[in-house]
Amino acid sequence: MFKKDPMSKPMTHERIVDSLKMAIPIAIYAVIYLTWFHHLEVTPQIHYTEVHTALDDKIPFLEIFVVPYFAWFFYVSFVVLYFLFKYEKEDYYKLLSFLITGMTVFLIVSTLFPNIQHLRPTTMPRDNIFTHMVAYLYKTDTPTNLWPSIHVYNSIGVFIGAYTSKRVSRKGKVFSGVLSTLIILSTMFIKQHSTFDVATAFALGLIVYVIIYRSELVVGILHRHDAEEEERAVN
Repeated sequence: MFKKDPMSKPMTHERIVDSLKMAIPIAIYAVIYLTWFHHLEVTPQIHYTEVHTALDDKIPFLEIFVVPYFAWFFYVSFVVLYFLFKYEKEDYYKLLSFLITGMTVFLIVSTLFPNIQHLRPTTMPRDNIFTHMVAYLYKTDTPTNLWPSIHVYNSIGVFIGAYTSKRVSRKGKVFSGVLSTLIILSTMFIKQHSTFDVATAFALGLIVYVIIYRSELVVGILHRHDAEEEERAVN
C-alpha cells in the first residue's frame, strides 16, 4: 500500500521531537473542533432548516454500509498519522490544511444555519448486527448539523492526500479511492446525510483543493519556515 522509502530518515530522538511538534496544531484544533461541535449538538435551536432532496427518497436503506461509515474514523486518522510519523511535511501539512479548512467551514455553517434531516427510518427494516450498529450510531449522533458532510469532505481530502503523495503506492491509491467511495455512499445508504450534504461537501472540497493543492501556498509557507529555522540555527 505504501512505497518503501530509501530516503526515509531513521527514527531518531530529534525526529520524534520534530514529529511531536508537527502534531501540536492538529492536537489544538481537535480540542477546538470537539468543543465547538459538542456545543452545537447539545444546544437546542429555535429553528432548524430541514435538509432534503427528492433524490433522498429514492435511495434505499442498506445497513451494511455502516461498516465503511465507521471505518472512516480509522481511515482518516491512519493517513494523517502516517504522513506525520513518516516526516513527510508537505503531504502532512497540505492534508492538515485541507481538513481544518473544511471542518471550520462546517462549524461556521452549522452555527449560523442550524440544520436537521428526517431521513432516518423510524423502525429498522431488519434485525441484524448491522442494524444494531446503525441504531447505536443514531443514538449517539443527532440528526442535526449535517452540511457539508464532514464524512464526505474528509474522505475526499484523505484520498487527495494519498493520491498526490509520492510515498503512497499505486495499490494504496486505488484502495484509498475505493474506501473513500464506499464511505461517501455509506452516508446516504444509512440515512445519515442527504444528497445535498454530499454535493456541498464535493463543492467545498473542490474549492479547497484548488487553494491547497493547486497553488504554492503551503509549500511557500514551509519553505519560509525552514529558511527561518536554518537562519536561527546559524546565528
